[in-house]
Amino acid sequence: MAKNDNNTASVLAFEKKLVLSDGYMYGATWADRSQISPLALKEKSVRGTISNRLKAAVKNDPAKLNAEVEKANLQRVDACSLDLDQDTLNLQFTVKVLGGIAKPSACNNANFKKSYSEAANAYIEKHGFTELALRYATNIANARFLWRNRVGAEKIEVNVIAKNSTINESWTFDATQISTRHFDTQDANIDQLANIIAQALASEDDFILLEISCFALMGRAQEVYPSEELVLDKGKGQKSKILYHVNEVAAMHSQKLGNALRTIDTWYSDYADPELSVGPIAVEPYGAVTNLGKAFRTPKDKQDFYTFFDGWARGETLNRAEDEHYVMATLVRGGVFGESDK
Repeated sequence: MAKNDNNTASVLAFEKKLVLSDGYMYGATWADRSQISPLALKEKSVRGTISNRLKAAVKNDPAKLNAEVEKANLQRVDACSLDLDQDTLNLQFTVKVLGGIAKPSACNNANFKKSYSEAANAYIEKHGFTELALRYATNIANARFLWRNRVGAEKIEVNVIAKNSTINESWTFDATQISTRHFDTQDANIDQLANIIAQALASEDDFILLEISCFALMGRAQEVYPSEELVLDKGKGQKSKILYHVNEVAAMHSQKLGNALRTIDTWYSDYADPELSVGPIAVEPYGAVTNLGKAFRTPKDKQDFYTFFDGWARGETLNRAEDEHYVMATLVRGGVFGESDK
């Protein structure tokens, strides 16, 4: 649909509807998960070896190579691990699910706001957020939010409490039995959790608070992995790896946990190709996966958020229900989506 000054919002923003806390890390034993203690970061000073790629003049000259190898590669790093008498990681965080998706938090065009609200309400009436909520619930139940801590864990238990003024329910999931590659797992508890999330997302101003406590059997004294801080200016002698903590308790960024929860996009075109698919990706306007350096949804292929949203929000019908799910999931993510009116 062609843009015009009467239906162009140069100021357009949506507040995120999944609001996560940081994740706090504790140590425990699988035999007695009622007793937990905060995990603290430990600083290490290590002498590493030269392992980076070398210039041709160095790598082809044994004498110069030996001179490089002899140089001390001294590093100061943060690390975190369970105590010797602990074998289980406990990660705790909360998620607040908010309603009100049909109203932008900022919009400077009344015509656009009206057409968008009509499109959003039509989606809610037709789909009720059931598909998105099922995927969010699955990512809670399968403990995708553990990231690297999930790899090699022998057992993983996820405890969820959902509550507001009228709801107080709880569930326990065996995360090892729930796939992270698809969302087809049949589980009555996941369905119940998804139903509560969907009700909150579809509401005008309601909410639900999810309290999540996850236990992962890692092995005695094993290393665990909090979030790593991004340090842009590492001065000489400074730590080369700085881990995140809150009041001396090892922690994971709320952004990292949120990325795991919104890793629900299986609607991008490469997903159906076994050779190109990387499994579900996080919902992003361009399908960006930074660790792969790739955007899976490009404007050239007309698969990005803005291509879909600009027409859909003005009353056009998208070809697939999956594209509508993707648009609404991006709005749940939140962001600033204004377009130039020039």
